[in-house]
Amino acid sequence: MTQGRITWSELAGILELSAPATAERVRRLEERKIIKGYTALIDPEAVGCELTAFIAVTLERPEHRAAFLQRVQELAEIQECHHVTGEDDYLLKVRCRNTKDLEQLVSENLKGLPGILRTRTTIVLSTTKETPILPLQSPADSEMVKE
Repeated sequence: MTQGRITWSELAGILELSAPATAERVRRLEERKIIKGYTALIDPEAVGCELTAFIAVTLERPEHRAAFLQRVQELAEIQECHHVTGEDDYLLKVRCRNTKDLEQLVSENLKGLPGILRTRTTIVLSTTKETPILPLQSPADSEMVKE
């Protein structure tokens, strides 16, 4: 679904259910944490977040993980944090205003933590596709959203 502001009536028409039945189904999906929340999609450049980068982080030892993950949660610039396989331990997607802000994020906020063995930063030049929409089947066919 790409229209988060659709009415119950419009959604009911797509699902071929009544509006009250649709509202109840959505309520159950929220309770089961399948629907985690609602948000507006904001153009990052329009609000001054012109730089996107990916930062690969390697920790010295596993005991440094908790402090690192706590810092990740505290930093608004970090949009995503993924525990990954391969040479690195984590891959971060960050957005900030410029390279000066990126330098501060990497040098002070990340490398300043004990146990950070290495970081590797890749700056995004342009983005061809970026979407929060998951590759789900249509709601009528999806077993995940059915009871």
